[in-house]
Amino acid sequence: MKAWIEAFRLRTLPLSLSCIILGTLLAASYSEFQWQTALWAFLTTLFLQILSNLANDYGDGVKGTDNHERVGPARAIQSGAITHEAMKKALYIFAGLSFLSGIILLWVSLNTWKEWAFFLVAGIGAIWAAIQYTVGKNAYGYKGMGDLFVLIFFGWMGTAGTFYLHANELPWEIMLPATSIGFIAVAVLNLNNMRDRISDQKVGKRTLAVMLGEKKAKVYHATILFSAIFLSVVYISVRPTGVWQNLYLIVVPIFVVQIKKVMQNTEPKELDPMLKQTAISALLYSLLFGVGNLL
Repeated sequence: MKAWIEAFRLRTLPLSLSCIILGTLLAASYSEFQWQTALWAFLTTLFLQILSNLANDYGDGVKGTDNHERVGPARAIQSGAITHEAMKKALYIFAGLSFLSGIILLWVSLNTWKEWAFFLVAGIGAIWAAIQYTVGKNAYGYKGMGDLFVLIFFGWMGTAGTFYLHANELPWEIMLPATSIGFIAVAVLNLNNMRDRISDQKVGKRTLAVMLGEKKAKVYHATILFSAIFLSVVYISVRPTGVWQNLYLIVVPIFVVQIKKVMQNTEPKELDPMLKQTAISALLYSLLFGVGNLL
């Protein structure tokens, strides 16, 4: 049980739930909150994130990417705590749970067959993306595409998609905070990839951090975090409702300090603690930005 709980990598859950929280609170600020949609969106995201974590463990374990040179915590297959066969069965279970929960989410949220068709394809795409990041010969995480998919599913689909499921409409300005939280999620992935850059490069895993190199990956990290802040400012300028909207500024100094640490970093393993910090900061940003607009 301990091995499975560790394989679930619960520390990643705050990040995955951040986009759902933000989309839900923004919907509430437009007077469009639906409690059943919120419940099933949270459950579906929970299953998808666990599926993604198990798939990463399986894919990197099978490919030999997780080895003694890896800087981060040991994975379940890497350490021998869970077998390949058991992990593969777990992938089927959580893919099924994600699909079932997603179907219920669509059932309680949507009204037309066109909406159903779009979100059904998007949901199947989310399951595919969760698995295909590291699993298979054409794993997109090995081709520098991970950042784009994180932006799509942790930002646009997670936040804007959740908003639509509540409201059955999507004002264009919602894409601004959706992109902001997506960029913060990308920053977490980039930290992970900068930490593992050397070992990934040796085994042929071409993440964006590997492709950019150390210096450019640091500049990229700073750029996406500053862009997240900028888009938040733009949203408030487009839809000003009061001083409470500025609550999210509490998180900005945390991002600025982290950017400074990343730019000065010379030891990859020192980036590992920042992963949890950034994930929690993403959750805090979502809560403060969402509650600020709701108030």
